[in-house]
Amino acid sequence: MIVGPLTGRVVAQSPAAVLIVVSNPLDAMCNVAKNVSGWPKQRVFGMAGILDTARFSTFIAWKTGSSVKDVTAMVLGGHGDQMVPVVSATTVGGIPLRKLVGDQDIQAMVERTAKGGGEIVNLLGTSAWYAPGAAAAQMVDSIMLDEKRVLPCTAYLEGEYGIDGLYMGVPVKLGRDGIEEIVELDLGDDEQSALQASADAVREVVGVLTT
Repeated sequence: MIVGPLTGRVVAQSPAAVLIVVSNPLDAMCNVAKNVSGWPKQRVFGMAGILDTARFSTFIAWKTGSSVKDVTAMVLGGHGDQMVPVVSATTVGGIPLRKLVGDQDIQAMVERTAKGGGEIVNLLGTSAWYAPGAAAAQMVDSIMLDEKRVLPCTAYLEGEYGIDGLYMGVPVKLGRDGIEEIVELDLGDDEQSALQASADAVREVVGVLTT
């Protein structure tokens, strides 16, 4: 495994750093980095939700014929097929998405978002690099400039959203010391159920890597 030994070297050289994990399987690798580093959860987290949210927002903009700048969206959960776009909180120019697009089209966009990484691999023959880099850069800016932006990141949960002891994608406030706050959205019953299913899938992967 690469992440464990590399984390050990980072800790030795930069003991006061903030660690952003990008390697897949992301949620499980965040867990590895936290365990190896021994650092508090606020300083060890991952990049995923920003990338997934950007893809979801793009598909919405295309479908509605709108500017992506007017799309407000958020993707939670594990970084994989069971990620959870929060449709109830998604708007275009302040208008709820469900007033603009039918359920069938929304489900198609949700599924395409979940499989966006695989779609890029099929097109390019390799995984994405620009979008993950741009997403990580947003996180670094918020930390280095103490912007305190609320961004979807993979954070260690201890009871938030009903999930305990697991890294999951959720909205967080990022400042100079890392995660300053985990923001809890009001989810619909179906969204909460989907998030729990995503957590179960992540926990299974973590279990495989730690046994």
